[in-house]
Amino acid sequence: MQIKHNISLKQYNTFGIDVNAKHFTSISNINDLEQALALKDYPEKLILGGGSNILLTKDQEMLVMHVNIKGISIVSEDDDFVIVKAYAGENWHDFVQWCLAHDFGGLENLSLIPGNVGTAPIQNIGAYGVELKDSFVSCEALSLETETFQTFLKTACNFGYRNSIFKNEAKGKYIITSVSFKLTKRHHKVNIGYGSISAKLEEMNITKPTIQDVSKAVIEIRESKLPNPKIIGNSGSFFKNPVISKTHFQKLYKNFNDIPSYPVSDVEVKIPAGWLIEKAGFKGKHFGDYGVHKNQALVLVNYGNASGTDILKLSNLIQNTVKRLFDISLEAEVNIL
Repeated sequence: MQIKHNISLKQYNTFGIDVNAKHFTSISNINDLEQALALKDYPEKLILGGGSNILLTKDQEMLVMHVNIKGISIVSEDDDFVIVKAYAGENWHDFVQWCLAHDFGGLENLSLIPGNVGTAPIQNIGAYGVELKDSFVSCEALSLETETFQTFLKTACNFGYRNSIFKNEAKGKYIITSVSFKLTKRHHKVNIGYGSISAKLEEMNITKPTIQDVSKAVIEIRESKLPNPKIIGNSGSFFKNPVISKTHFQKLYKNFNDIPSYPVSDVEVKIPAGWLIEKAGFKGKHFGDYGVHKNQALVLVNYGNASGTDILKLSNLIQNTVKRLFDISLEAEVNIL
């Protein structure tokens, strides 16, 4: 383990924001992690994974620990199911493709989501009708307070929509080092009822889709809508889809009869945040070196050398405008530091 100083974090966050870490170390194994946590000269530490769910607005004075522990293994299996364990530093999409190459089903709808395995449970990543919690078994995490390992089973994680214990009462208290999933080995149940997957499969002339076909369809859809962070800086969806009461929705429907909604319960519906932002006039809008993506209003982008405060200012403007027009409060999905 090596401590470096005054390191740019531009390559470590998908927004491509150029801020400095006063102190930086890359963690490639558990021993490195334990050594870094034991460093008394750096009492404050920032844990950084794939950098896909953060907006950096300032230089970081604390020790930035880039968790880059790699490895995928089969823990157990029977004729129908397999438990697969992946370490935190594995790229999420690469892990999904590894599972598909072994014909393990359950994660195909989550193809091409940016970030690493270790940060995936924090926000319970999801797409096209599937969430991480659907196949999650457990995760191993190191307590920053006690410096001991703890296993979190699904019930202990308090998973919700883009939410978990790691975004609430356990926020900043643990480092997730590995995650285990229960996946199917046969009799796969493909989930193609959400969004435009069925239409894409029809376009591909596929009538009996495999889990690999579903993944390919999801990749094509995402690539047509979302910018590649390696080309245009972004963190994927910046805002959560808000949930409002049916009474509120009915009032909005009188003025906006094209407003889409998805039932959440008998009394609540979910509204696509992208629709609200587009209706507010922000889709494709440029503000110098930053703006809102032309194909997906949920995605705020850094076209070159925007600062984190530029992106934050834009997100605040969007939130204020949506609140004024629709009386709906948009909540950011990303962590703002």
